Amino acid sequence: STSVPCLIMSNGFGGTKDCILERYALRFVEAGYAVLTYDYRYFGDSEGLPRQLFARTTQLHDLRAAIAYVRSRREIDADNIVLWGTSASGGYGLIIAAEDVRIAAVIAQCPGIDHKADSKLFMEREGLGFFLRLLVHAQRDKGRSRFGLSPHTFPIVGRPGTTAMLCAPGAFDGYARLTQDSRTFKNEVCARLFFMMHGPDPLEASKKVQCPTLFLACEHDNLTAPKSYEPAAEALGDLAEVKTYPIGHFDIYEGANFEDAMNEMLSFTKKHLG
Repeated sequence: STSVPCLIMSNGFGGTKDCILERYALRFVEAGYAVLTYDYRYFGDSEGLPRQLFARTTQLHDLRAAIAYVRSRREIDADNIVLWGTSASGGYGLIIAAEDVRIAAVIAQCPGIDHKADSKLFMEREGLGFFLRLLVHAQRDKGRSRFGLSPHTFPIVGRPGTTAMLCAPGAFDGYARLTQDSRTFKNEVCARLFFMMHGPDPLEASKKVQCPTLFLACEHDNLTAPKSYEPAAEALGDLAEVKTYPIGHFDIYEGANFEDAMNEMLSFTKKHLG
């Protein structure tokens, strides 16, 4: 039997594998690819305590483990692996491809890559007071963790003006739609995430990436800076393919926008996978 190319799909902030990944995975499988979806440790069906702890460095370890796993499978073509990420994980593929030259391609959908630009957007909208309020929660969670107490959490997403990590206009309804069929998504995150290590910078990583990369960006994005991908695309030069849509962050996951993006991804994989 011949081995097939494989896409490894990483979810966004707080997302679990039963939120939105299946609708993409099924389409890639129909096109003849293998697909691996997984939950980061501390989330969904994966193990690890405390639950709902977001840490970029451990999520990158989990992605490396996923790559090692698919490469160990005889039915997978180990040199034809694509890293697919969306939103908060949009930069993960670049980070890994920079250190692993065997990665065949990267797909980054509505990605948060330029952390400075993304933070600026966040600060300008929410203001310093909001940030300081979250910091108080973060210190409380950190303090509790030192004494082995249960974590102190706040919501991943809330309506504008509430205390939540994400409260951009439309974010609460966007998450509600994407997670409505999930049995594992919990709208909470350990508040100490402010003190967790960020890990490598995807912008720096993009300077070392040697594989084709597809960026799908939303021009009216209000969760990541709409041009968050641009410096990375510039660093990649001819390796970068960019598709922009005149829509908001959550619109790309549904309806005609999903179909457009999906077709774009399928023509990209068809072009670049041996």
